[in-house]
This record gives sequence, C-alpha cells and structure tokens, in this order.
Amino acid sequence: MNLYSIQAGNFKLDGGAMFGVVPKSLWEKTNPADSNNMIDMSARCMLVEDGGKLILVDTGMGNKQSEKFFSHYKRWGNFDLVKSINAAGFAVDEITDVLLTHLHFDHCGGAVFWDNAKQRYDVQFKNANYWSNENHWNWAAKPNPREKASFLDENLLPIKESGRLSFLKNTSNEFVFSEELGIEVLCVDGHTEKQMIPKVKFKGKELIYCADLIPTAGHIPVPYIMGYDVRPLLTMKEKSIFLEDAFEKECLLFMEHDPNNEIVSLKKTEKGIRFDKSFSLEEL
Repeated sequence: MNLYSIQAGNFKLDGGAMFGVVPKSLWEKTNPADSNNMIDMSARCMLVEDGGKLILVDTGMGNKQSEKFFSHYKRWGNFDLVKSINAAGFAVDEITDVLLTHLHFDHCGGAVFWDNAKQRYDVQFKNANYWSNENHWNWAAKPNPREKASFLDENLLPIKESGRLSFLKNTSNEFVFSEELGIEVLCVDGHTEKQMIPKVKFKGKELIYCADLIPTAGHIPVPYIMGYDVRPLLTMKEKSIFLEDAFEKECLLFMEHDPNNEIVSLKKTEKGIRFDKSFSLEEL
C-alpha cells in the first residue's frame, strides 16, 4: 500500500465556531487567529493506492462556487485538488473510488465541478465509485436547519445522477473492515449523522483519517468541540473512546484540517490524551 497527502486548498473559519465554548485564551495557543478571529484551515485529502484500487478520501470544497460564497472562507495559498493528484503521479480518471467522510461542502465539494463545455455540473472523477453512508446521505438530502448551509444540492445531485453512488453498509461505532474498499471504517454521530472515519495500515502503523472528529491537533483535548457539531455531548463521548483506543494501539492521526500538522502521535498525561509529536507522511 502507498499513501499520498493530497492538498485540496486552504481556507479560514471563525475560531470561536471551531472551538465552541472553549475560551479563545486557550484555543489560540494552538490555533492563532487573525484580526477577524479567523483561523487557518487546510483541506488535506488522503490518496490510498492498494493493488488495483486508487481511493481518494474527501475532496475539499472545490472551486465551482460563487465569488461571494468563497469570500466567507478566505481561501489562501496555491493548493488545488487536481494539481495535487497530478503531482502525486496520477490522473483524475485513474481514481477508482472516492470515500466521502461526510457531505459538508468542505469535504465533498471537489467531487463535482462546473463543466463549461456542457454548461452543467458533473462529477470530477468519472471512473470512480462514490462512497457514502446511506443514513448520512438521507440526512444530508433533507437537512436540518442547523446544517442546511453545509449540504449543497450542487454537490449531492450530480453524484446521485452519475449512477456511481454507492453506500458502505457499516453503521457501527467500532472500526469494521470494508470488503468493498479494503480498509476499516468507524461511524460517529456527534458532528453529523454517520460521519465515516477510515483507518489504514501503513508501514507497520495504523493511520486514522480524523476528518471532523478531530479537525486539528488543537482539538485533541476531549472538551475542545466545534460549534458546528449537532450533538456536542456525543462528540465528547466518541472522542474520549476514540482517543483512548488510538493511544493504546499507538495509532497515528492524519489531520484533514490542520495546515501545520499532517500526522500526529498521542501521549497520555495527567490531563488526558494529548498531542505528542508531528510528522509528515514522508517521515514515516
């Protein structure tokens, strides 16, 4: 198995929203804010090359939205999903599977693009199967008022209409091996209904793609919960169980939204599980 870090683009979000009730005096130690209280975020996807499969985990927010839409998220840097895949040595048409951890626009927006020639939205990865969770898909298709702005029809409908939408059957709150993809997947419900957290074995280590269960290294302490989570108390419970298990098994965490820490290890302290060391994928 080979793994590649795919950079789909950097952006900014409100620090208070990202840390909920945690005081700024605490969270800004790890995630410093600018004059508008915005913190730096990445959209770091993971590409898994395993046998005949080339699996892309998440796709960032894409570039098809309006200028007004992107003005809220202050994109920065030069990263681009397709260019990053090309830089890893692959073409988009070689992607066999796209695993979407959940359908918030910053995780699935890059799966669809605006086809100027056809003047319509189309899937970016034409030869890929798009994997979601059926419970989550139904949740996103009829969104609650809290998440409605995060689930966009232009991201969901083209995938469904492509005929390449598939569902992983797992709904367990434990890691379960997926026969379809050859990786393990955990479902968690605090951030949104049935967010999928994938785990792979790489160079003798278990590596977990944390998505929005733990978006940055600054979110490792259990009470550091996003204001976006629909069930924050459940997130705390899920994180506590997840972190204890990850520490005991010496798992490494792949950070999707942390622009400074790609992969982190954990340590146990008198205050609980905490950040230990930071690595790049190449350093493993």
